Amino acid sequence: MTIAPYIINDFPLQSVDKKIGDLQTLFNELPHSHIPVGTDAAFLGCIAENDARCFEKDKTLGDYRYAFETFFVREKDSWLSVLEVFAQNRTTLMPVLNDEGHYLGYVELNDVLGVFNEVPFLSEPGGILVVGKGFTDFSFSEISQIVESNEGKLLGVFISKIEQEMAQITLKIASSGMNEIIQSFRRYGYQIVSDHQEDRFQENLKERSDYLEKYLDI
Repeated sequence: MTIAPYIINDFPLQSVDKKIGDLQTLFNELPHSHIPVGTDAAFLGCIAENDARCFEKDKTLGDYRYAFETFFVREKDSWLSVLEVFAQNRTTLMPVLNDEGHYLGYVELNDVLGVFNEVPFLSEPGGILVVGKGFTDFSFSEISQIVESNEGKLLGVFISKIEQEMAQITLKIASSGMNEIIQSFRRYGYQIVSDHQEDRFQENLKERSDYLEKYLDI
């Protein structure tokens, strides 16, 4: 799915001749972290609110071209790639350009997140499982095989964390036998990072620990 249906074109590019004082007033009225700048439809970049607050009010945007940030997306880009650009640039507004580099409008972060909420990974019922393994030791094909061999359906999977060559992989699974899937991951050398009521392995450990504690108290 592309972002084309979510493009908003009610906000034009701000001219490089615009006074910084006027820009600061505009930021007071808008919820955006950045404002796109250009001439006519020629996009030059974005100016951040934090920067604009530090500039001299009687100067123009053109005096601060060095501060322009040149992030943007194309109208045919997928919502997932757009979400990545949002995250990389810590912005709430994303300019959209066509193939010729002309400014078409912008998309808002909340709209893109709304699209993400509609994907089966979030909207379909299922259980979340987080497993861990060495970054070079796991494969998505192995993960799929473990889930599907236990009659589970994998609704989505992504690497949620990498730390000291260890990867954490988050899965969403539609299954009535989560315990069997968890135990299979353990047999394949995966750590179970998330907590699960269905995890009988943890229940057995607790029972044995309680039994040992009672035995030592005798």
